[in-house]
Order: sequence, then C-alpha cells, then structure tokens
Amino acid sequence: MPWFPLLSLFQRKAALVAVLTCLVSAPAWAAREVRGIKFPDTSPLGGQVLQLNGAGVRVKVVVDVYAAGLYLPRKDATEAGVVNMPGPKSMHVVLLRDLTGEDFADAMVKGFRKNNSDSDNAKFLPRIEAIRDTMLTFGSVKKGTSIHIDFVPGAGTRALIGGVQKGSDIPGEDFYAALLKIWLGHHPVDAGLKEDLLGGAP
Repeated sequence: MPWFPLLSLFQRKAALVAVLTCLVSAPAWAAREVRGIKFPDTSPLGGQVLQLNGAGVRVKVVVDVYAAGLYLPRKDATEAGVVNMPGPKSMHVVLLRDLTGEDFADAMVKGFRKNNSDSDNAKFLPRIEAIRDTMLTFGSVKKGTSIHIDFVPGAGTRALIGGVQKGSDIPGEDFYAALLKIWLGHHPVDAGLKEDLLGGAP
C-alpha cells in the first residue's frame, strides 16, 4: 500500500506546505544556466564581488547568437536603476555560434545608435569608434568563446575575450551607461533578453 494515504491529513498538509515553501523561497536572482552556459551567482571586479542580476539568450530571428549575464554591485529590476548605478559592472557574453569581430562590432554600433539620442551619439562618437576598433581585433570568434565587457572604476570600459584584454580602457562611466542601453534601452537588441537581464522569469 502506498505510504502517502497512511499519513494523517495534518501531515499531508504539512508536507505540501514544506514543498511549496521551498519552491517559493528559491531566490529569484539565483545563478542561471542558459543554453548549457552556466552563469555563477557572483563575479569579482574592481575590488568588489558583483551579483548576477539576470541572464538570458540573444536570439536573432530563430538563431541563438549568444548567452549573456549581467553583473552589478547590487541587484535591480529597472532599466534606469541599472543604467545609472555607480560602481563596477560587467556583461558576460558566451557565443552560441561562430562570429567575427566585425559582426560583433557592427551589431554593437547599431544598437548603441538606436538606443541613445543624437546628441549622445555625437558626444560619444570617438569612444564608439574606439570600442568598435577593439572588437575588430577579435578576428574569427568561435562558438563557446567568452567575452566580457566590463566597467572598472578609475579605468573605464574594458573588453576581454577568453580572459585576455583587447584594446585599451575607454574612459567614462557615462559611456558604459550608454553602452548598457544596447541591451536595456527602449529599443533593446532583444526584448526577451532585456527582461531576463533585469531578473525576469527564468
């Protein structure tokens, strides 16, 4: 005879409450696995331990392009809160298909221009060109490659591929804030990814 019917009504209710409590209490901001890519809960940067804010996948038409995780000094579910948050920040990107540095650079410039005002695009033009030049040095980038786009206080925006820095640091926290709008702005590169980076449903 199954053991469950032998439990008293009280015991069954208690067991059900325990299961539901475990489900509800699971952290909304827990580490994520996206298309087999694991994003840890934390990541060190700039002398701080950053928290995983959210993670998702960039889909173009029906093709998975990359998985991405956003790391911040503290979690925030709003676009304005994240973009304006001071301190170190990091976008972790892992390619889900082969790309070239030119692919990545062109997509970034397009997303930047689309999500920032004409005046900001003009103001940031030299720095946009600098990060584009950096990404062009990536060359052929294979599926599974890790790319980090970090903001390090006192240094600036830093691009790393496979853990190795490419190009020079690009100064200005305002530039990194504008850069984040590629994923979090009013015209994000992927609306679903934006929701996930802001801690949306897994």
